[in-house]
Amino acid sequence: MSTKKTFYTELCYVIGLVLLAFSAAIMKAADLGVSMVVAPPYLLHLKLSEYLPFFSYGMAAYTFQALLLIAMIIVLRRFKLSYLFSFVSAVIYGFLLDGFGLIVDLIPMTALPVRIVFFMLGALICALAISFMFHTYVSPEVYELFVMEISDKFGFEMHRVKLFYDYISCAVSVIMSFAFFGMWHFEGVKLGTIIYSLVNGYIIAMFSKFFEKHFEFKDALKLRNFFK
Repeated sequence: MSTKKTFYTELCYVIGLVLLAFSAAIMKAADLGVSMVVAPPYLLHLKLSEYLPFFSYGMAAYTFQALLLIAMIIVLRRFKLSYLFSFVSAVIYGFLLDGFGLIVDLIPMTALPVRIVFFMLGALICALAISFMFHTYVSPEVYELFVMEISDKFGFEMHRVKLFYDYISCAVSVIMSFAFFGMWHFEGVKLGTIIYSLVNGYIIAMFSKFFEKHFEFKDALKLRNFFK
């Protein structure tokens, strides 16, 4: 008889989305480098907000994900209605990100030890959030959807695809930083980003193994077919 506790997949979506936005806000405030996945939209925000002050980090996040979604559809040569809900998730994430940003910015983070602690906390929460998103059928943000759909299409292990995607995002972010702010100017992409890009996939895998060992994931609602 199974001793695993039940964890509902819909709850994974809610928790994962909230934690993703919270972790991004914390890592931004720590100023040791944001996650490599959100670094491109963060750099887009920094550059465009110079000319468009209203262009927030959250707006940049769902704008970038819209472009990523289009690229994914072209690569996969297929479209699903659920892909549109993935963009809805991106918009919700964007609003949450801006909201958490206002709160986190109230925390004084001038001392380096404090910034390091908050960066590490944000990095762990980010990995935890992504693991939650990998255990839901509800269309996640485009970041996670891209990894899941590529894995499914080509039969690759999801965590390996995630690791490769992280490396590519990190490289793209470095190029964007140089292009926007000058050669050898690392804005948003810093030492923390590089270190996290090397370990993020492994941390997500560890969280996922823990979840799958102790929990049985079930649907509370009969909506899975809608998201296929």
